[in-house]
Amino acid sequence: MKLPIADSATVRAYATVLLRRHRRPLLRIVVLHTLAATAGLAGPLILGLLVNAVTAGTTTRYIDRLVLIGAAAVLTQTVLMRFAQRTSMVFGEEVFAELREEFIEAVTALPLSTVERAGTGDLVARTTNDVNKLQHAVRFGVPRVIVGVVTITLTVVACLFIAPLVALAMFVGVPSLLLITRWYLKRATPAYQRESAAYATLNGTITESVEGARTVDALRLGPRRLSRVNADLAEAFAAEKATLRLRTILFPGIDATFVLAPAAVLLWGGYLVSQGMVSVGAVTAIVLYTYQVTGPVWELIFWVDEIQVAATSLARIVGVQLVDPDRQAREGTPVDETVAARDVTYAYRQGHDVLHGIDLDLAVGERLAVVGPSGAGKSTLGRMLAGIHPPGGGTVSVGGVPLVDLPLEQLRGHVALVTQEHHVFVGSVADNLRLAQVDASPEALERALRAVDAWDWVQALPDGLATEVGSGGAPLTPAQAQQIALARLVLLDPHTLVLDEATSLLDPRAARHLERSLSAVLEGRTVVAIAHRLHTAHDADRVAVVDGGRIVEIGAHDDLVAAGGDYAALWHSWQHE
Repeated sequence: MKLPIADSATVRAYATVLLRRHRRPLLRIVVLHTLAATAGLAGPLILGLLVNAVTAGTTTRYIDRLVLIGAAAVLTQTVLMRFAQRTSMVFGEEVFAELREEFIEAVTALPLSTVERAGTGDLVARTTNDVNKLQHAVRFGVPRVIVGVVTITLTVVACLFIAPLVALAMFVGVPSLLLITRWYLKRATPAYQRESAAYATLNGTITESVEGARTVDALRLGPRRLSRVNADLAEAFAAEKATLRLRTILFPGIDATFVLAPAAVLLWGGYLVSQGMVSVGAVTAIVLYTYQVTGPVWELIFWVDEIQVAATSLARIVGVQLVDPDRQAREGTPVDETVAARDVTYAYRQGHDVLHGIDLDLAVGERLAVVGPSGAGKSTLGRMLAGIHPPGGGTVSVGGVPLVDLPLEQLRGHVALVTQEHHVFVGSVADNLRLAQVDASPEALERALRAVDAWDWVQALPDGLATEVGSGGAPLTPAQAQQIALARLVLLDPHTLVLDEATSLLDPRAARHLERSLSAVLEGRTVVAIAHRLHTAHDADRVAVVDGGRIVEIGAHDDLVAAGGDYAALWHSWQHE
């Protein structure tokens, strides 16, 4: 499954709305650059007047006056350009900041089921490669396009005003310019989309190979993974070569147009001068304007290419906002804290159920351990009970209200999930903990850390709770990171907890101690512990044995051992390890 990509109409509508929100600074940019471009028109005009004056005969006073006017125009243009560029840079930063915030909001609001199905590669590529490409265009491209359009427009108007007949020759290369640009634009979008998709696939392959390095090594999958990386690299190279081929046709074609236009103006203007229809100064000015406009036209074409890349990236970024929610909040208030599953089925791929007709009632305050062989569906069941994935069939409810009918912020107040996966965010230890409770006091943070046996090592950090952790900060061991995650859970304070092997990164003795400490904190709460260490099941009120996506046994530990079924076999096997 791939995340959606917005179509051209959606991207244009999004960009229009975004620019409309910033129309005032955009208007200031246009006005300042228009004034600067107008001042920049003085040079060729003054040179043309000088040519005419020298041809007809003039005085040094007149020439000095024109030179002073030219110097004043240059100074004025310099001052205006300084303010115009500053305004443009501020505008670019503000627009990109807004884009980035909206994108982060969209990413963090994605349904977890969608993220898991799409994989990490595509999302990582959108949050890195695509954002980087877009920020360059927003910060520099949009202002430069405005500058180019304004400068070209004013220059053409000036030429038509000075000598319309001579100015006609300026347009001799326009048909070929339009044809080349149209040819390019028609092929650029799909080519750049292919390039972005190729890098997304490559990122995913490399990320999966690095994260699963131990598994790759253990199963001797190195050559196979290397072969896949090479195949993805070959596709990325082919995609890059295709876009490069487009540019090698676009740029020389434009260069030819730039050579043609001044030559045409000079020849046509010379003919008109010979016929006495225009002055030499007018032709001189328009030839200079033609050369002068080459820079803005070339820059505009350059940014057309860059903006094609950015538009492709924007389509992928906006596409994240087009993901349909996997649930719809409805009215309803749970009458109690009872969690129940009825005839629950689930499939990651259509037609391949991994859960089959699960029925389960959780008594308020009970501890249920879920055990079973690897791949039996334990974690999937945990996600159903935590409301992470909407069930494919049946319902999971709390207090009679389906979990998927509750707003997410309300759902997490009822049921929370902690998995064996962990993440430490950039910031202080306190910042990491306050993700669960924004206004938590230092005393509340200390209680949560003590509950998970983390207070002693947090105190030993250079700045205690204020110590910076995450990328570039104080390093934490996997076990410490997992304790931070569990402390967040204590602060979140839901009435039902789903622990998916939440202590798997701790050594057995430390895990045992931590679970006993948590028991005191979680007293009176409903706990579903998906466990691979059976001492967790031994301490639970009930044990559910999952195999093949079904609950094949459920009951108290002693009763299941006495029954001599699947759980008894697991228990005796674990006892002898």
